[in-house]
Amino acid sequence: MKTPSLCLQAARGRTLLGMTLAAVATTASAETGQDSGLASLLQVGLGLAVVLALIFAAGWLVRRLGLQNRQGGRLLKVVSSLMVGQRERVVLVEIGDTWLLLGVGAGQVNTLHTMAAQHAPDASPKVDDTDPDTFANRLRQSLSPMRQPGKSAP
Repeated sequence: MKTPSLCLQAARGRTLLGMTLAAVATTASAETGQDSGLASLLQVGLGLAVVLALIFAAGWLVRRLGLQNRQGGRLLKVVSSLMVGQRERVVLVEIGDTWLLLGVGAGQVNTLHTMAAQHAPDASPKVDDTDPDTFANRLRQSLSPMRQPGKSAP
C-alpha cells in the first residue's frame, strides 16, 4: 500500500500551510516537464522587474513634481552638542537669529536657556605641544629609547 505524501498528510491537518502545500503539489503534478519551471521563473523575474520599475518611476515623479522637502534643514541648525550622561545630552540649536540650549533626555526635551545667536567659536582648541606633562609628549619620550638609529619602526 502506498503511503500518502507529506503534502496530503499536512492538508488533512486542516492547516493553512498544509492546504497551500497540497495545492502546490496538485498544480506541480498537473504540469509536467521543465518548461513549467522556466515559465514560473520567468514570471517571477518579470514581476520583480515591474515592481522595481514602478518604484523608480514613483521616485522620478516625486522629484519632477517637487513634492520633496527642498529646505534641507536650513532653518534649523545644531551648533554644538555635548553628552552629559548615558542618555542625556545638552544641545545648542540655532533657529534664525536665536540660539536655544536644550536638554535632551530619554523621551523629553527641555529648554534650558534662550539667547541671541553669536559667532560660533572654533571647535578645535589650540594644543600646547611645549608642555612636557602632556600625554603625547610623555608617550613620545617613552618610545624614543626604543627607537635605534638606522632601524625602521615596525
